[in-house]
Amino acid sequence: MLLLSIDTSTRGCSVALHNDAGLLADYELYTDRSSSAMLTTLISSTVEHSAYKLQDLDAVVIAKGPGSYTGLRVGVSTAKGLCYAIDKPLIAINTLEAMALQVKPFFTDNFLFCPMIDARRMEVYASVFDSNLDIVEPTKAVILEENSFGNILESNKIVFFGDGAAKCKPLFEQNPNAFFISTEIRPSAKTVGLLGIKAFEKGEFEDIVTFEPYYLKDFMAPPSRKVSPAV
Repeated sequence: MLLLSIDTSTRGCSVALHNDAGLLADYELYTDRSSSAMLTTLISSTVEHSAYKLQDLDAVVIAKGPGSYTGLRVGVSTAKGLCYAIDKPLIAINTLEAMALQVKPFFTDNFLFCPMIDARRMEVYASVFDSNLDIVEPTKAVILEENSFGNILESNKIVFFGDGAAKCKPLFEQNPNAFFISTEIRPSAKTVGLLGIKAFEKGEFEDIVTFEPYYLKDFMAPPSRKVSPAV
């Protein structure tokens, strides 16, 4: 098995290559517009520096979202184009689940995990997983307030992380069941690929023709700054 995984869910992008033995190579860039400018270069470098060719891949794994509208669009378009070109299947992984996999090994089984991606203002994309990465709360857009996650926090220890977690820390930090990670946890192709391995083994492939990113909510274009001509 040889899988190429791609994540462009938030600012920047990352690419990783896995085989049956584990991670072979990965590249990450976290600069503005790197997904549109450098993604294909990172893909080529990751595969070629591992002494493989794109045709050697068995599948392409993409982080489907939620996240940045533009980033997801670029990543999914690239992944679908690559699948068409080399005639290989596409696997899609929830970005938040892949983030939870990064954190899970550092906590005991009695914790729940709540990855958060900033969705502007006081809104985040969030989901809650248990220690087996089973869904406790489904992925949704959450407007943060003091009562957000209140029912779950009453009886569970929850770890909040991701670039949206800073928004909820002032609201929840006095709750003894709320825990926050000081290190920034970004979406990563490395854990996207690990989940992709399991999906590959189960034969969980997407329809390349109809597959779309998991935007979660409609794209809102900023208002035009052009000044209308005087009438």
